[in-house]
Amino acid sequence: MSSRPIQAAAVSAAVREAADLLQGAIDTGNPCLPVRDFFSFGDVEAAYSVQRLNTERAVAEGRRLAGRKIGLTSPTVQRQLGVAQPDFGALFTDMAVADGGLVPVQRLLQPKVEAEVALVLTDDLPNPSCTVAELVRATGFAVAALEIVDSRIAAWDISIVDTVADNASSGLFVLGGTRVTLDRVDLRSVRMTLSRHGTVVSEGSGADCLGSPLNAALWLASTLARRGDPLRAGDVVLTGALGPMVAAAPGDVFHAELSGLGSVRVVFAAEGESL
Repeated sequence: MSSRPIQAAAVSAAVREAADLLQGAIDTGNPCLPVRDFFSFGDVEAAYSVQRLNTERAVAEGRRLAGRKIGLTSPTVQRQLGVAQPDFGALFTDMAVADGGLVPVQRLLQPKVEAEVALVLTDDLPNPSCTVAELVRATGFAVAALEIVDSRIAAWDISIVDTVADNASSGLFVLGGTRVTLDRVDLRSVRMTLSRHGTVVSEGSGADCLGSPLNAALWLASTLARRGDPLRAGDVVLTGALGPMVAAAPGDVFHAELSGLGSVRVVFAAEGESL
């Protein structure tokens, strides 16, 4: 996946200051104040400029892009933040955790877990008017996934501007081991259960993700193509939560079952436990 650099003249002082504040939270491990007050109310485009600036910085430091995540696919959450569409953020290869793997406590600030469908692409999607048929042809397989969302904003005090600027509140992700081609599963009908220590803490279905995870992925493909930074072959696409996200604490074990797609699991290290 590629990301075109922002021209220096296009980066305002407010964008740079917000980006520095968020990066400082990552570097120090201390959440920061919201960044929304740097911008006009609801200025999502400025927020994406912040996100992209920090993405460019990460790439310049040697991190490699792995794909994209989609957020705000729940109508309830959209209403809470006063928006009518999803958002997106970047995924990096160093954000991937092996299925069943251990997450160190110090890696995240305020983690929460949600279960979703991930798509892995085999072809580029450069068409701004991308169709479902094009998306399906470009998808190699789907897998069960866990997204570990995180916020650099203290106490998750976020607006749409805050979460977009903060790389769509991304953290880590876990892909399950069962690869299923799209001709073998109806993503809209997928049923999800997410358990913590064996107790179900979240449930949902593919229909709870914009009507279908394919709808979410189609929105992303078209949006990124219009922005000149399309989805590429090899990209991982996290299509959005199928149910409510759940706060995670040291020692927690999460296990998700997605009908037709198998399972995926992650363990949060206990306090003092090292990898």
